[in-house]
Amino acid sequence: MGKIVLKSRRDLDAMRKAGAVVAEVLMALADRVAPGVSTADLDTLTYQMIRQRGGTPSFKGYRGYPASLCVSINEEVVHGIPNAGRLLREGDIVSLDVGVRMNGYHADAALTVGVGKVSESTERLLRITREALWKGIAQARDGGRTADISGAIERFVISHGYTVVKEMVGHGVGRQLHEEPQIPNYVAPDQPNPPLRAGMTLAIEPMVNAGRSEIQLLDDKWTVVTEDRSLSAHFEHTVGIGRNGPEILTAGASGEPLW
Repeated sequence: MGKIVLKSRRDLDAMRKAGAVVAEVLMALADRVAPGVSTADLDTLTYQMIRQRGGTPSFKGYRGYPASLCVSINEEVVHGIPNAGRLLREGDIVSLDVGVRMNGYHADAALTVGVGKVSESTERLLRITREALWKGIAQARDGGRTADISGAIERFVISHGYTVVKEMVGHGVGRQLHEEPQIPNYVAPDQPNPPLRAGMTLAIEPMVNAGRSEIQLLDDKWTVVTEDRSLSAHFEHTVGIGRNGPEILTAGASGEPLW
């Protein structure tokens, strides 16, 4: 495992500014989601809003990724590529994942929303995934360990009859989009379990499947889908560990989390 970078007060101020843009963009995207909207339209909005606010899209060009937004529909878990020919349909669910770099620091967050009216079972999947995120965030405390976050998410998800994706994990974030430590959404005996310390900044992001946990990578080499093609939901915040508990760095301009 590489070095874990602790952030100064100045670093955290920069990440809050990036995080406020992430939150604003995600709220605008959620409002734009409707039947007939193309995922490319959502990507255009993402790019324009980030640039207008003085930021840079974290994802665009990252390891060759072609867009500013990851937009994943239904059985797509993460990293769906926007496409002008891909139109949202009534009853779909869509994961919106945005990263912003400002003043040298990244912030990263995601949420999943329904398109028009969705079924009660689908609403439940979204609710449990969002609540799982908050179960994990509650464990992001000075003196704990990464497995406290992972275990809280896994136990909550499994207790409600769902599964967590094991190959994709949360992560440290700061000057780099992906830093140490990794934050899995499950606990295994052999996985690293470093201590949590004030000044750490983490992207905590449960990915929860309605069916089995196994995933596949599509031929585009980016889009990850559930192997059994069951629905998958994804929620994420960038969180700073303070002396007195966790702080949501991807909150709205008011400082209050928006999801």
